[in-house]
Amino acid sequence: MQLQDSITKLKGIGEKKAKPFAKAGIYTVKDLLEYYPRAYDTFDPPAACSQIESGNKYAVLAYVLSVSEIRRYQKYQVFSARLQAGEDTIHAVWFNMPFLRRYFPRGARYIFRGIINIRGGQYRMDQPEHYTLAAYEELLHVMQPKYALTAGLTGNMVAKAVRQVLEGNTMLIPEYLPEDILQRYGLEGEWEAICQVHFPDCEEKMRKARSRLVFDEFLLFILGIRKLKESQVTLKNEAPMKDDAEAMRLMASLPYELTGAQKKVWEQIRSDLSGTHIMSRLVQGDVGSGKTILAVLALVMAGCSGYQGALMVPTEVLAKQHFESIKELLETHHILLRPVLLTGSMTAKEKREAYARIESGEAQIVIGTHALIQEKVHYQNLGLVVTDEQHRFGVRQRESLSGKGRHPHVLVMSATPIPRTLAIIVYGDLDISVVDELPANRLPIKNCVVDESYRPSAYRFMEKEADAGHQIYIICPMVEENDMLELENVTDYAGKLQKILPRFKVACLHGKMKPKEKNEIMEQFARGQIQILVSTTVIEVGINVPNATVMMVENAERFGLAQLHQLRGRVGRGKDQSYCIFMSGSKGKETKKRLEVLNTSNDGFHIASEDLKLRGPGDLFGIRQSGILEFKLGDIFQDAAVLQQASEAAAGLLDSDPALMLPGHQPLAKRLETYMAQSEESLSL
Repeated sequence: MQLQDSITKLKGIGEKKAKPFAKAGIYTVKDLLEYYPRAYDTFDPPAACSQIESGNKYAVLAYVLSVSEIRRYQKYQVFSARLQAGEDTIHAVWFNMPFLRRYFPRGARYIFRGIINIRGGQYRMDQPEHYTLAAYEELLHVMQPKYALTAGLTGNMVAKAVRQVLEGNTMLIPEYLPEDILQRYGLEGEWEAICQVHFPDCEEKMRKARSRLVFDEFLLFILGIRKLKESQVTLKNEAPMKDDAEAMRLMASLPYELTGAQKKVWEQIRSDLSGTHIMSRLVQGDVGSGKTILAVLALVMAGCSGYQGALMVPTEVLAKQHFESIKELLETHHILLRPVLLTGSMTAKEKREAYARIESGEAQIVIGTHALIQEKVHYQNLGLVVTDEQHRFGVRQRESLSGKGRHPHVLVMSATPIPRTLAIIVYGDLDISVVDELPANRLPIKNCVVDESYRPSAYRFMEKEADAGHQIYIICPMVEENDMLELENVTDYAGKLQKILPRFKVACLHGKMKPKEKNEIMEQFARGQIQILVSTTVIEVGINVPNATVMMVENAERFGLAQLHQLRGRVGRGKDQSYCIFMSGSKGKETKKRLEVLNTSNDGFHIASEDLKLRGPGDLFGIRQSGILEFKLGDIFQDAAVLQQASEAAAGLLDSDPALMLPGHQPLAKRLETYMAQSEESLSL
């Protein structure tokens, strides 16, 4: 068997069974082996209710006291049971599983396992699994892989297919790392790591396996970026932009003065644009630090110098907001440049008109989403590419947009706070600027970390803010165990809140919605037609509502600190005081310590650094940061130490053998060549 063979070569997977695998991006044996578990199920001994912390998964030994009839709730069939666990009772609920009801006669004794939430002293389990005592005994302390699933694809299907490959093809993947690197960093062989990460013998072996695979991801990425950097260093500036008069006039006539940090970064950008080599610059700045105006100044300088500039953002709503604000800014200050909007949801006629304006050069500034890199878009003279929140696109898509010009300047804007030591490694192909100062007129967000007992007060506070004409975000975590429950979580919450606060319009937003539906909800919120928006983290990037003054994050302990800070950045954008309420479902000391960092600081870079310090080895598959450079396993925050090692190894390899031509380095050179070819393949959209 070969890595590039179709999974249909595996026993039991025909064309029909291959379809749900394809939905998950699994087409080949290689894809299957790299479809790593997203977590592991470890079956711990049953817990007493006195040991339970709300929001965590437990197994409890309980008797069935009573079972309800099956009823309809929205589009679900629901039944519940009262369970006796020691001296406590637990309310268990099952959605769309009516066939289970017959297994729970009064007095039946099982081990029930699931997430337990405690509200008002009452214990509740949603969708618990149940086991006989003998069956559970066999599972104790065994680590079962849990895979991300799509419609029609079960965890058992993935595990069975992976096991078939691993058991029948010993050493399908030959080792490619030089022996000295394996020894220096204590890395095990790649094949052993793949076996252990899917089906670990124990937690220690799983951690070692994962570290090896994360090291591989980081090493290839860093080597690829260094090669990319080498090819760019010598690129001459084919779009020298000397005309900065209008940009400087715009800066001078703004109704506010740029901060010292903004002025410093603008000078770096201006120098790059008019310099001898093309610009490849990352501008990092906290939410609200004023990165967007720097991008506008650069776009104006490009347009006035006879070149086109493109601004690519993650969502259509944000693209429209940027288009309207940039258009208004240009008109107000009498700058004769024409912007054009290009998004996927525009009509065919609107797109044709936009294409024509872009190709003719009539549009000097192009603002849009991924639509900017489609084949039909032809630029007349693209000289500058700006990507906002670039980790949402990744390096490859950024390069794809750059490819629309001969060698355009690249400016990357990111509000994701990454400690500089990590940023230098991760963004090795970019020069780094930091806007580390907030405008003087921006009011700091007031924060509080609270538990469930604060909920009535929180709702009263929201009501007061909504009465004052302001808007509110409520963020609910995704319940990974069951996509239906994630959906139920948000929709059910919004329905309950609408009853509690009937005078205000409450809407919900989640990842299961169609793009058109999501855009409509976000636009209604932006227009002030919705007062309270209950959402999953899809809201994290992509909407600017200065009128929103309150954000409440439910189960804040389930998020990484950097992600919570990003979410908090949705408020505090207007002239009014803003507030963020972190509602914690856990009373653990470590949870409180983590969240207290947010309570005491609004500085994203400080928060990111503290997050690194507070992370322990137990966080391996727990709290995960969002979005930054989508590695399959690696996370630059929780795997910062491995990232440093990979960076050190890459530097050592390239210093001693820049072309990786030595005999011991040739397998690595071949793997890197394949890695970069696949990256380039992804560029041809």
